[in-house]
Amino acid sequence: MATVAAAPRAEPLTSDIDVDVAVVGGGVAGLSTAWELIDAGRSVAVLEADRLAAGVSGYTTAKLSALHTFVYDKLRRTRGEEGARLYARSQREAVERVVEVAAVLRVDCELERASAFVYVTDPARRADVEAEAEAARAAGLDASYTEETGLPFPVAGAVRVEDQAQFHPRKYLLALAEDLRERGGRLFERTRVTGLTEGTPCRLTTENGAVVTAREVVVATHYPVFDRALLFTRLSPRRELAIAAVIPAGDDPGGMYITDEDRTRSVRTAPYDEERRLLIVTGEHFTPGEGGVAERYARLAAFTTEHFPRAEFVHHWAAQDNDPTDTVPLVGPFHPGAEHTYVATGFGGWGMSGGVMAGRLLTELIVGRYVPPWAGLYDPRRLWSTVREAPAFLRHQASVGRHFVGDRLPTTHADSAADIPPGGGAVVRLGGRRCAVHREDDGTLRAVSARCTHLGCLVAFNAAERTWECPCHGSRFAVDGTVLQGPATRPLDARDVRDVPEE
Repeated sequence: MATVAAAPRAEPLTSDIDVDVAVVGGGVAGLSTAWELIDAGRSVAVLEADRLAAGVSGYTTAKLSALHTFVYDKLRRTRGEEGARLYARSQREAVERVVEVAAVLRVDCELERASAFVYVTDPARRADVEAEAEAARAAGLDASYTEETGLPFPVAGAVRVEDQAQFHPRKYLLALAEDLRERGGRLFERTRVTGLTEGTPCRLTTENGAVVTAREVVVATHYPVFDRALLFTRLSPRRELAIAAVIPAGDDPGGMYITDEDRTRSVRTAPYDEERRLLIVTGEHFTPGEGGVAERYARLAAFTTEHFPRAEFVHHWAAQDNDPTDTVPLVGPFHPGAEHTYVATGFGGWGMSGGVMAGRLLTELIVGRYVPPWAGLYDPRRLWSTVREAPAFLRHQASVGRHFVGDRLPTTHADSAADIPPGGGAVVRLGGRRCAVHREDDGTLRAVSARCTHLGCLVAFNAAERTWECPCHGSRFAVDGTVLQGPATRPLDARDVRDVPEE
C-alpha cells in the first residue's frame, strides 16, 4: 500500500534534461496531468517551485464534488443546457477518477463518500436554491431540493447531491508522486521556472540556470506564471480562511456544506479518532492585501463556536483561489497560437475535481487519442464567453485599475518606519522610494521593494500571516521578499532600512 512516508523528497533540478512533457507545478492539476501522461506512455518531468502538494493543494478543504455552489443555473443561462451537462459530466467523472486511482494505488487517503449541500438561511433566496436544484438535476446530477440537513441550525433551503466524496489530498497526491517516480517520471522540487520559449521543441529555463527541453509544456501553477496569454485579465484572486477543530463524533453534521452567504461558510468533517471528528470550517473570502485578516479569523471562529460549542480548535490557515470572470476554468491550449503549450487555471475554489479533470483533458489533447466533448467548454482561447459575461470582466479590470492608479497617488501607508510596531508591516517612503517594511518581534527592521515584480502594483501587509500581498493579481511574498505564490517569479528586491527623509 502506498503511504505518505514512502513518498521521497525530490531534489532541485541542477542540470539540463530532455523529456516528452514538462509539467510546471506540483499541485493537484500538475501531478494529475503528469500521472495521466505517464500512464499514456510519455516521459514526464514535474517542476515545482517549492514542495510537491504543499502549496494551494496542500491547504484545500478537499471536497470532491460536482456541486459547485450556485453554478448550474448560471451555466444553463450562459452556456445552454448542453454546456451545463458537459460541466456536470466532466466534474462527476473527475470525482470517480480519484476513487478509481486511489483503489489502483491502494493508497489510504481517508476517502469517504458523502452528500454535498449548497444551502441558504435567508428565506428570500429559497427560489435561487430551487432553481439550482432543478438545473443541477437537468445537468445530470443526482440532485434534489431539501430543507432538512444535518447542520446544527435551520436552513431556508438546500441543494443536495448524493454520493460525492472527501479525502486527504496530500496523501493522495504524494501517492501519485511516488508512483510517478517508480514508473520513470522525474520530480524536481525547489525548482522555479522563470522562462518559456515555445517551439519544436519548447525550452524552459529555471532560476538556477538549468534548462528543460520538452516536446510539450503544461503550465499548472495555479495562477499562470507566464503572461503571454494575458490570462491575468480574466482571473480574480481570492483568499479564504480555514479553521480546524476537534468535535465529538456525535456532532458531525454528516455531509459537505457550503453557502455563499456571509462571505462564504463551508463546513465538513474528516476522520480524527474513534470518538472524534475533525471539523473544518472555511470562509471570510477577501482579496489578497485587503487587510483585516485577524478580524476575519475571529468572525469565522465565532461562527464555529456558536454552532459547534464543543469544538476544540487545533489549526488555522488560509488558502488562495482564482475565479475566472466567465465562471468556467481555463484548461487547454495556452493561447490562440499555441501548438505545444497548455495551461490549467481558474478553478474558482473547486480545484480538486477541477485539477483531476484538467489532468485527463490535457493528457487527451497531448496524446491525441480522444478529445473529450467538454474540451471546448474549458478552452482558454474562448472569447465569446468573456464578452457574454463582460460585467464580471469589467469589474475585475476596474478593481485592478484602481490599484494601478491609486497606488501611485502621493500618499503613504505609514509616515515612518518608526511607526511600525513589532510584528507589523507597512509601505513607507525610504529615500524617496516606496518600500515594504516589516519589524520583527525583536525590533529588527527589514525592507524590500513595495512593487510587485509581476506588473508593479503596490503590495500590502497581511499581519495575520506576515506576508506581503499584491491586490492586483494575488502574488504573495515573505517578509524577506521571497516569492510564496505567483504569478510573480522574481523576489522583491532588498532595500536599505534606514528611514531616510524623502528627497
